[in-house]
Amino acid sequence: MAGETVGPSFCCLKCGNPLKLDASLIAATTPGRVDSNLLQEITAPLYNTGSNIPTSGLQPNDITVENIEYTNNHVKKSLLSSTTSSHTAVGSEMDFLLVGEVGAEQHFASGGIEQLIRVRTQLFDFLSEQAEIDHPLCEDCAETTLDMLGEELKAAEDECTSYKQYLDELEVSSTPSDSEEDYELTLKQLKEEEQLLLKKISDIDGECKNLDSELLIEDGKQRDLKVEEQELLREYNELKRQVFELETDYESAENQFKYAEVQLDRLVKLNPFNSTFHIWYSGHFGTINGLRLGRLPNVPVEWNEINTAWGQTVLLLDSLARKLNLVFLRYRLVPYGSHSYIECLSDRNKELPLYCAGGYRFFWDKKFDQAMVAFLDCLSQFIGLILKSDGHLKFPYEMKDGVLKDANSCSSYSIKMQFNSEEQWTKALKFNSEEQWTKALKFMLTNLRWGVIWVSSKFANND
Repeated sequence: MAGETVGPSFCCLKCGNPLKLDASLIAATTPGRVDSNLLQEITAPLYNTGSNIPTSGLQPNDITVENIEYTNNHVKKSLLSSTTSSHTAVGSEMDFLLVGEVGAEQHFASGGIEQLIRVRTQLFDFLSEQAEIDHPLCEDCAETTLDMLGEELKAAEDECTSYKQYLDELEVSSTPSDSEEDYELTLKQLKEEEQLLLKKISDIDGECKNLDSELLIEDGKQRDLKVEEQELLREYNELKRQVFELETDYESAENQFKYAEVQLDRLVKLNPFNSTFHIWYSGHFGTINGLRLGRLPNVPVEWNEINTAWGQTVLLLDSLARKLNLVFLRYRLVPYGSHSYIECLSDRNKELPLYCAGGYRFFWDKKFDQAMVAFLDCLSQFIGLILKSDGHLKFPYEMKDGVLKDANSCSSYSIKMQFNSEEQWTKALKFNSEEQWTKALKFMLTNLRWGVIWVSSKFANND
């Protein structure tokens, strides 16, 4: 390629691809071989637009360096900007033209290439102005442009046909009898109708203004209502919270009431005397609240426990008598814990202790035996009152003069620890055995338990 001269090449202004010019265009635009007739034919207007575009072709003598100086720069910038938008042909900072190899232009000097570029760029510039389409174009872009122009032409022809049909209809509908007076009358009617419509428009505008004013007022009311709604919503939430708390309190109170009812039913069915003074047995011993009443040779119960058991027994009998409004004859029970005693009504200074410390003095002191006999007398008065109220009731053991008798075995057991067989104190004493004394106390507690059950059942039925 050392002896060849490279000629200029152009890019398509739509797709940016490099173009290979037709041989006829290359020959026609080569300096020194420009055909004036061909140049006039190319530069002739494609269609008459009625504008100031010259209809005469470009003469060869007009293609000079001075006339195309501006065209050269303008077209060069157009080529650069168009090819810059393409992503296939040119870079973002293009300051050159693509150059192709033209074998027919080997005889050109450096000045001839510049003149050739100016001639061709001016030619493409004129083509762009005449056809309102940027040139040059490649074959594919030209076909696409032709298809687009064909569609536009078809749309214009259809529109022209529609206008022509409408014009024909107007010509057919118009009659020769229409005169100028009729047109004036119609015009007058249209003007009157126009005035009425304008008046209506004016009235509607006034109504619109009134509606706008009312709308502003309603907007203000709406804002006030929203504020009021928020306030009412807050009050509603507060009331709802209070209702929830009240419902919770109500449910709690209802649960407490149900619990109280259950407790009341349980307490109503509960035997207070039996719960407070639980009388039962433990082997050979009768017990009250777990305290044994009595002694055995092989089970020497402490006297403190026996004294406390006697105190509970005295308190129970005194409570039962108060419940039945019973006033004992001859004696008065004085509950005093483990030092309870019985007071003789005939002698206020005489007190019969229901407690004992044991020891040697116990065998020569008869007050403890007298106190137990007096207690058995009070218990007999209590049982007698019960038998008067309920004749069908029969207690398991008979009591008389300090002796308890078992009807089943016909055995009698004295409640005294010591007694005189000949009822004379001056003669020898006979002591009661601890087994019999303990059994007598057990029988006494059994009769007392029957009395407790009768009193509890009677007052439960009355309630």
